[in-house]
This record gives sequence, structure tokens and C-alpha cells, in this order.
Amino acid sequence: MEIIIGLLIIAIGAFCQSSCYVPINKIKSWSWESYWMVQGIFAWLVFPFLGALLAVPEGHHLLEVYMTHPSETLWSMFFGILWGIGGLTFGLSMRYLGVALGQSIALGTCAGLGTILTPIFTGKTDDLTMPVIVGVVVTLIGIAIIGVAGSLKSASLSEEKKKESVKDFNFSKGLLVALLAGFMSACFSIGLGFGENLCFEGTAGIYKTLPATFMVTFGGFITNVIYCFYQNSKNKTWGDYGKTSLYANNILFCALAGVLWYSQFFGLSLGKGFLASSPVLLTFSWCILMSLNVTFSNVWGIILKEWKGCTQKTIIVLIVGLGILIISSFLPQVLK
Repeated sequence: MEIIIGLLIIAIGAFCQSSCYVPINKIKSWSWESYWMVQGIFAWLVFPFLGALLAVPEGHHLLEVYMTHPSETLWSMFFGILWGIGGLTFGLSMRYLGVALGQSIALGTCAGLGTILTPIFTGKTDDLTMPVIVGVVVTLIGIAIIGVAGSLKSASLSEEKKKESVKDFNFSKGLLVALLAGFMSACFSIGLGFGENLCFEGTAGIYKTLPATFMVTFGGFITNVIYCFYQNSKNKTWGDYGKTSLYANNILFCALAGVLWYSQFFGLSLGKGFLASSPVLLTFSWCILMSLNVTFSNVWGIILKEWKGCTQKTIIVLIVGLGILIISSFLPQVLK
């Protein structure tokens, strides 16, 4: 029963993450770099910090755990900086491919690489059991099938139809960007692996990964703030921050996007606390989260009519890919 609860919590977090781009569409008269910067303050600083505080027992403070483990703290932050590059290109993949296809390819690559590379980088290769590897392979097959659906969509729709749902649709450019985003985004999982000891002895299991999560997102924030400020200077969009009449609307939706995005890792931490009896699912939990992110992002893609006008064959291929992703989330537990 605990395993089911853990998977359900991770699924709720994945649904929230997949919904985070919806409030962004409500942001008015700000350039991409400006709203990306502001939502990042909430997504990568405010809410991760508040989450990390839940892992601090009474009578202690958060800084203690980082000072006790300086090497692990710096490694988590370093991989967070690399993940930040993935976060930037991830946003571009949405721009060129839309929510459904962009998240599918980027998160699918992230799912496989994050699950495989984390034990390798942290020296815990014993965690790469056959059920875990099979689960990753099946996940990548599901992602590849969704990629085929995207290719069929690109081939079957006119340029006008493509741009009705995704203004800057460009499959070839978007594919390259999404693959890069997935590769770099896998560094988040590696950062969490290095930060495994960033917790207090008395911390409840459901909160143990939250201090490490904050260090990874803090590293990603550094990357993003540098790039966004560079774009503000290049595009002369500093004036966005001076449009005070838009603050009530834009900051509200940036905060909403931020908390929805962070919910995936808050849910991952809580969910892993219920998966302690299954080492296989603990290792595979990253892949489960990313697979469910892909599944729910495509649900939003359907709602937002990104697949409108596609052939029946394309929709069938998409559904098959999503079905395989859902199966992959439970497969390692069945095979163990």
C-alpha cells in the first residue's frame, strides 16, 4: 500500500509540473527573459528554500547541513549549474515544439540519462539492476514512439496549421534543442545523488532530499539569472521590470508557475519516503517522475489543441507511446 501511495504522490507532482506552462500563458507584455527570470525566483529559490526548511529539526538551522558536508554541497550546486543550461534549452524546446512534444523528447532523454548516470557518477553502480535498466529501455522506446508521432505531425500539417497551436514550430531545430535540454537536465538527478547526505539524522524520510534539491535549484538559478540578464541587455528589455501596473497579474502567474514546477521535486521527495521498501523503485523513481511528466504534458498538449488537425495514424502512434510510458513506470517493480 505504501508503494502505491508513493507512486500516487509522485504522479501528483508530475501533473503539477506539466501544468506549470499554463499560467505562463497568462503573463502580459513581458519578454521571455523577463518572465523566465521572475518565475525562476519562485521556482528555484523561494519554494525550494521553504521546502528545505521542512527537513530541519527543531533547534537546528539549514546552514548546518551544508557546512557539515561542504564537498557534497558544492557538487550538488555544480551539477545544478549544468542543469540550469538544460532548463534554458528546455524552455526553448517548448517554444519550437510545444508543451506536449517538447516536454516528451526533453524529459524522456532526461529520464533515461538521469537514472543511468546518477549511480555511475556517485559510484553506486550496484543500483543499476536489470529491472531498472529494462525500465529505462522501455521508457526510451515510449519516448521514441512519441517522437515518431511528432515527426508525423510535422509532415502532415501545413505551416499555417502548425503555427496555430505553436507559433514558432520548427521540428528539426526543436528536436536538437530538446535532446540537449534532456542531456543537461539529467544533471539534476546527478546533483541529487551527490547531495544524498545533505540531511539531518532526525529528518523524516519524506523530507530528506529537500536540502539537496535546494542546492541543485540554486545552482540552476545562477545559470539562468546570468543568461536572462544578458538577454535583457541584448534585447533592451530591462523596462519590463519597470511596468509596475503589470506586477499584480504577472507576479501572481509567475509564482503559480514556480510552485507548480517545484511540486515535482517536492512530490519526488515525499514519494520516495514511501518507496523505502523497494530499492528498485527508489533507483527508478527519477525515471518514473520524468515519464509521468511526459504523459501529463501530452494531456495538456491535447487540451491546448497542439495535436489538432493531425491524422488518426498520428494520434494512434501518440497513444501507443504514452501507454508504453505508463507501463514503464511500474515495470521494474514487476520484474524485480
